Amino acid sequence: MTDISVREIAADALTEILEEGRFCHSVLARTLDKYAFLPRQDRAFLKRLVGGTVECRIRLDYILDSFSSVRVKKMKPFIRTLLRMSVYQIFEMDRVPDSAVCNEAVKLAAKRGFKGLTGFVNGVLRNISRNKDTVTFPTDEIRYSVPAWIIERFTAEYGEDCCRRMLESFSGESRVFIRLNTGKTDRETILRTIREDGADVIPVSGSENMFVLAWQDSPERLRAFREGMFTVQDYSSSLAGEAAGIKPGDTVLDVCGAPGGKALHAADILKGTGRVVVRDLTEEKAERIRENIARSGWQNVAAEVRDAEVFDPSIESACDIVIADLPCSGLGVIGRKPDIRYHASPEGIRELAEIQRRILTVVQRYVKPGGTLVYSTCTVTREENTDNFRWFAGEFPFTPVDITERFPEELRRESMKSGFVQLLPGIDPCDGFFISVFRRQS
Repeated sequence: MTDISVREIAADALTEILEEGRFCHSVLARTLDKYAFLPRQDRAFLKRLVGGTVECRIRLDYILDSFSSVRVKKMKPFIRTLLRMSVYQIFEMDRVPDSAVCNEAVKLAAKRGFKGLTGFVNGVLRNISRNKDTVTFPTDEIRYSVPAWIIERFTAEYGEDCCRRMLESFSGESRVFIRLNTGKTDRETILRTIREDGADVIPVSGSENMFVLAWQDSPERLRAFREGMFTVQDYSSSLAGEAAGIKPGDTVLDVCGAPGGKALHAADILKGTGRVVVRDLTEEKAERIRENIARSGWQNVAAEVRDAEVFDPSIESACDIVIADLPCSGLGVIGRKPDIRYHASPEGIRELAEIQRRILTVVQRYVKPGGTLVYSTCTVTREENTDNFRWFAGEFPFTPVDITERFPEELRRESMKSGFVQLLPGIDPCDGFFISVFRRQS
């Protein structure tokens, strides 16, 4: 172990996320990779402390403003981060004694050059610790740490009860779903290899190869992952692949495909037949896709750098299946990416809906007559989902496909007969996800 503590590592990561606007999942992945030598218990503590502090930021700021003589917005950035993560430990991490939280925060403040503020840090945290049982949260925005405009939108579109269940699903540690690569080896061998490393899996109802991974560390540290026996992919994302109706020999194009989960799912369904091309906007994203392809072992998958808004005449009317899982506000995956709630905005949603329409206008030209277009997003807003579904159906020579039989019975909805489904976090056993399927008219 070096002279840097796990809390100090967490403070640096949180400063990047909360003060510099970096994305939580990217910073956390890079941090865990940098400190790969840490024991599993420390890595789990680090992951929970960083993710939990980001998730609960609104609630933590409310608590601090209730007890501190200096408002959170007026604090020095490092002290603000230090107090936020300390209050998270006091309220959400029962195994960590409050006294240890206070002592470690004081030590870290002094180490980072804020010796003159150690009394302030100590006083605020000990006051909060003594009075934590008296704290109440007056609004759902504070209670669930979700901006009021998102709550208002969820309530207007889905009703109060559904909104509450969605908000509750965003709290706490998210589940990691994996899809077994049965083209690599048989199911029993994959499961045995996972368990040999000390992890376990929980079957997902209605799916043969989808499981929840029970493991307190990064999936990358499992031999089964490194050898391409499974792919990390949310259950909802895998459903988009199932809804596509992929058949042996098909040519499949995934137009915004990083990190490659849907493309590799398509390759698994194809079992070495046909061809899968997966594209994204930057070389960095394409390289991530290539790494996943190499690990999977599939030879019929290729990654390319392409802007989905720019038409490629070389593949016009050449694809049996086009998967358009497009950039979106991501409000369906707040449970996995907690900082999305702070980056999203009503204006951003409108802009993204327009981008989606521009991309759909281009990529629909790649579908063969009789071929299939899958339009999906990982969000729950009307503008990005049902509005764009109806717009597309009215603008282009495509017919919505009844997808009822392509979904497990427990997920089936009446809307599937009309060609689409909106899955909701807290209601369905997966992220919020919109899936629609069209067939090009002959």
